[in-house]
Order: sequence, then C-alpha cells, then structure tokens
Amino acid sequence: MAALSEKEAEAYLDARPRYPIDWYKKIAARTLDHKFAWDVGTGNGQAAIGLVEHYENVVATDINEAQLKRAIKHSRISYHHTPTTISEDEMVALVGGENSVDLIVAAQAVHFFDLTTFYNVAKRVLRKEGGLIAVWVYNDIIISPEIDPIMKRLVDSTLPFRTPIMNLAFDGYKTLPFPFETIGMGSEGKPITLDIPHKLSLKGFIGFLRSWQPAMKAKEKGVELINEDLIAKFEDAWGDEAQVKDVFYKAHMVVGKIPEVKFESDQVLSEDSNKGLLLETEVGRKHERRQPSDEGDRQSKKQNTSEGDKQSKKQNSSEDEA
Repeated sequence: MAALSEKEAEAYLDARPRYPIDWYKKIAARTLDHKFAWDVGTGNGQAAIGLVEHYENVVATDINEAQLKRAIKHSRISYHHTPTTISEDEMVALVGGENSVDLIVAAQAVHFFDLTTFYNVAKRVLRKEGGLIAVWVYNDIIISPEIDPIMKRLVDSTLPFRTPIMNLAFDGYKTLPFPFETIGMGSEGKPITLDIPHKLSLKGFIGFLRSWQPAMKAKEKGVELINEDLIAKFEDAWGDEAQVKDVFYKAHMVVGKIPEVKFESDQVLSEDSNKGLLLETEVGRKHERRQPSDEGDRQSKKQNTSEGDKQSKKQNSSEDEA
C-alpha cells in the first residue's frame, strides 16, 4: 500500500467506515481463547478498537506511519510500525511468538501484502487449536441513484492503473488465495457478502476519493482522475453539500483456521490395519470352511462306530470258526 500524506491520511480516516460490532462478536465466539488478537494493516485502528472489546490484548501493525499517528488509542492495544524490510522471524517475535494468537484480522488490507510472507507468519503465530484468521474488503459504495452512476464511471476509469493486488479487492476476494480451512464463514473463492453502513459528507467523500489507492496510482503516472470536472459532477449529484448521507459499503469476508494435517505415517498405519483386518477375516473364513458341522461330527462318529462294530463281529466270527 502506498504511504499516505498527512492530509490524505486525515481524509481516509474520515471516510473509512466503522466495521459493525456484530462482526467481531460472531467471529470471537468461534475462537477457543480470547487472550490475544493481531490486527494486520491496522491503518487508523478501526478494526483494533473493535477487537479489544473481545480480546484481552491486541497488537496492531502497519507499514504506514502517517496512519498510525491517527490510530485510536487504547490501553490494551499496542501499535507498531512494521517496515517492508522486517523479516518473518522478527514479525513473529513482535506479534507474540509461535502459536500465540487467537485471532488474526486483516481489514481492507490483505491484498496489499506479500501473501507468501504473510501466510507463513500467520500459520506460525496462529493458535493451532481454536485460532482463526479473518480477512475482509469493501470494494463498492452505494450512495444514491444520482451519485452511483458517476462512481461507476470513475471505477471503470481506474482499470488501466490497477495492479494485480488491487484487482483482488475489486474482485471482492473471489480470486484471493486463502490456504485455510473454512469454518462456514466464506472460503477460498467464495467469500460471504456483507453491508457496512456509514455516514458521509460530501467533503469526506471527495477526501476519500483522493486518498483512494487506484486514484493515487493514476496520479503517480501523471493522470488526475479526481479532477475538478469530476468533483463538480459529484457536487451536483450530491445536492446540499452540507448534507450527510447514509451510505453502504459492500464488503466481502473469509474466515478460516489452520488446516488439520494428516501425516503419511497415519495413512500407512490405517491402510496396514485395514489389510490386517482383511487378512484376518479371510483366514477366519478359510478356517470356518475347514470346520465340520455338528451334524457332520455325528455322521462321522456314527460311521466310525458302525465300521468298528462290523470289524469286531467279523473278528469274533473268525474266532468261533477256529
């Protein structure tokens, strides 16, 4: 994510929605413990302040110092600047160590990360039993029938300036790699869709657009998408510039856990056990086939007795004749 200037960070803070408290409540109810949470890419601490209501301690990290300066302060939230040069081991130590985190949250942020590095760290620090990771993004804003078409044209105009990671957000995380096991709240390729209600003034809305990553990327290439002509169109569509409007950000979420690992030795053992069972069954069947029935026993004994009587009578007859 590009670093924001002081002015842009302030505008971003005003426009960024507060995530519904119900989200944290539902996710926290699914973690086994509530001792430690990590808000990655915390920005101004919007998610961190929601997490601290359900977890004893929250560590919040970001690469953007301007955002962190405006982060919401709390005695049980520790904010840390994490430059891109930080190593995996350093990040693991900073967060709390191996197998230490009950919940990892990346709100409107994971598409900016080096996913390989982030997922490696996440799998190391996340509790193997009862730990969860939740990522979400909002990629659209619904304001009014007058404003929405203008916004749609602006979104379309960003296409030449989008990076692959930006497209992860525009796709609503449908193409986001997510190597974690689903718990029923979205899965890789199938995030759940949610609404985030918010209130926004015209000034806040324009400020948000100017701090919007696609617009900033275009500006880096010499193209000013948020120009005076566009602002005038939004002003006309907005109406009373002093009016604060109810808006809805369209959000997409995926929650998962560390996949259960099945060791190859367990599989071999299971297969060997099955083979042993089959072998034992076959031997038993052969053994059963070799065992005579009770009726067979009686017939055999009767036959042997009869033969014995005949031999005895024959022998006695011979003796009499002699």
